[in-house]
Amino acid sequence: MTKFRNSEAALSSKTYDRTALEKSTGNIYEAISIIAKRTTQINLDLRSELHEKLDEFATQNDSLEEIFENKEQIEVSKFYERLPKPHALAIEEWFKDKIYHRNTEESNE
Repeated sequence: MTKFRNSEAALSSKTYDRTALEKSTGNIYEAISIIAKRTTQINLDLRSELHEKLDEFATQNDSLEEIFENKEQIEVSKFYERLPKPHALAIEEWFKDKIYHRNTEESNE
């Protein structure tokens, strides 16, 4: 269903070691910026995937009086709600060195 299903990311808030976060960049702010950009990418991927799944079950109904509870849509939504949050997925990828990053300022010099 989703590539993030088998993730080992934390499902709740967690404290991380600052030195481990900044290890590959040497700068905590740069590391957080990279993780934040990856978080945005993951969030967009998850959101588009969710909307695609929900559209499969959508019914075309113009009447506001007839609102049906679609159990399939509810189950899909619950599945995505139980996934780790995008920031937790990005941090997990960061610690497993799955995020490619480079400093463009250093390559121009």
